[in-house]
Amino acid sequence: MLICEACGHENEGRLCDECGESSPAQARFCCHCGRELGPAREAGGAEPGQDPYDLDNRTLCTDDSCIGIINEEGVCSECGKPYRPEG
Repeated sequence: MLICEACGHENEGRLCDECGESSPAQARFCCHCGRELGPAREAGGAEPGQDPYDLDNRTLCTDDSCIGIINEEGVCSECGKPYRPEG
């Protein structure tokens, strides 16, 4: 969790694999060491060390008009809709 210096609100964060410090969840780069955080574990189904863009290791959003990927919480990374298996 990250604490806002202005208001004290707790914000979601994600840990950097390089330095172990927390950056905002939406950050593309670590705020402390500058390493690119990339899509990492938020991008549906990829295990650490696997390419999250590998078609064999991700689940696409079932909304035909969306380009998102289903994340660990079971919702689309773009539109936020819950995953509904086809069938």
